[in-house]
Amino acid sequence: MVHHISDEAADEPGITTQTPSNDPSQAPLVYKVGYPPPKNLATEFTETLRETFFHDNPLRQYKGQSGPRRFMMGLEFLFPIFGWVRDYSLSKFKGDLIAGLTIASLCIPQDIGYSKLANLDPQYGLYSSFIPPLIYAAMGSSRDIAIGPVAVVSLLIGSLLQAEVDHVKNKEEYMRLAFTATFFAGITQAALGFLR
Repeated sequence: MVHHISDEAADEPGITTQTPSNDPSQAPLVYKVGYPPPKNLATEFTETLRETFFHDNPLRQYKGQSGPRRFMMGLEFLFPIFGWVRDYSLSKFKGDLIAGLTIASLCIPQDIGYSKLANLDPQYGLYSSFIPPLIYAAMGSSRDIAIGPVAVVSLLIGSLLQAEVDHVKNKEEYMRLAFTATFFAGITQAALGFLR
């Protein structure tokens, strides 16, 4: 709707824009833009929550699907292995086996060193390099990521725990604290992974 500028248009609330006029005797055109309709608090709150947590609307793919199909899609969302295992072949396994052996030859001495940085026995470094990739194979979504211990975390665990308990005098308590710290870190990461 197009109006000419007048006193009553200037007094009305709203956002206006002026456009230049070719005729100097004519007042410039004003386009009135209305305000959005008012919303109640509950509607505004739910829309804010939806935009914050589900901005990409991850559940849209489930609409119109049957119950068993929705269940399988949910399993594939949480465990991506169900999605790609159907297309897995022996030729892909050969490549994965060679890559796994190559990475293992590098990781074994590296992870023993990481366990020493954390003042732990060498077998714990090997456990931490073997178990997480197995879990990530079922639950992970990236094919190009390395899972396992890193030097910074090993140094951090070693320095934090050494400040609380001496690993030489009280080895049992030191191990208990190390297991507790890694357990809660794992619980936090698993919760973040499930909630995405």
